[in-house]
Amino acid sequence: MESPTSDTSAVGAAGTKSVDSAPAVLRERDPNYITLSLRFMWPLIAAWFRPDIRGLDRIPACGPVLLVGNHSGGNVVPDTLAFTLGFYRYFGVERPFFQLAHHLVMTVPWVSVWRLRKYGTIEATPENAQAALDSGAAVLIYPGGDWEVHRPSWHGHRVEFAGREGFVRLALAADVPIVPVVSIGGQETALFLTRGERIARALGLDRRFRLKVLPVSLALPWGLDVGDFFGHIALPAKITTQVLEPIDLHERFGPNPDVDAVYETITELMQRTLDELAAERRFPVIG
Repeated sequence: MESPTSDTSAVGAAGTKSVDSAPAVLRERDPNYITLSLRFMWPLIAAWFRPDIRGLDRIPACGPVLLVGNHSGGNVVPDTLAFTLGFYRYFGVERPFFQLAHHLVMTVPWVSVWRLRKYGTIEATPENAQAALDSGAAVLIYPGGDWEVHRPSWHGHRVEFAGREGFVRLALAADVPIVPVVSIGGQETALFLTRGERIARALGLDRRFRLKVLPVSLALPWGLDVGDFFGHIALPAKITTQVLEPIDLHERFGPNPDVDAVYETITELMQRTLDELAAERRFPVIG
């Protein structure tokens, strides 16, 4: 993973707009904190998940861009963590970069939300996403949300966005390219048994907490883990991530792109890439 910067504190995106006048949630990102924490966080992640992040050079070196990823591994999301750290190591911590997270992640009391915010993690709302792109930032979005990240282990090699097309509309509204980011390995960090969508619906979790699932898994240290509300100790599965070429929606789909067609094209492209990554793996967890 070669980097265009020689120092994690280097400016990786000269020419992007300042976030000084952006909403307060964007100003909580702290490059100094990221620089300090990278020194011990990256060696830990590198030793445990052996991340292989390919194609970071395909991401535009500056300016707003929407990174669209699949993700796995329950509430621990090791692929997200590895990619975020890898992004900052490659582009430098001064480049504006935000990761969209579920409402519950940003509000539950047992999560160190202030640490997430310092890294650029913000609640996944259309307003926050638009503001981040308007500021000139790279924005990472996971359309599959809780539906995808808690899918059963036998769905491990599937991109499951559940028909959520908001990312396409966001890219069109902001007039930014989409860069697909495809990861594999996260779903091998525990044994995910079921999403529990019927139970979640019966309990009204969607109405109360915007949750469409109540997952059940076998994970350390709990054994049987219902909800994954407190996270779990992830098995040291190898995480491989492939960044694809940027897609200019107007250039590829014309002046008035059909949202359904864009969604189908991007998800099919990501699924083909995931299939290729799956074919490379020799054994679960080992990679």
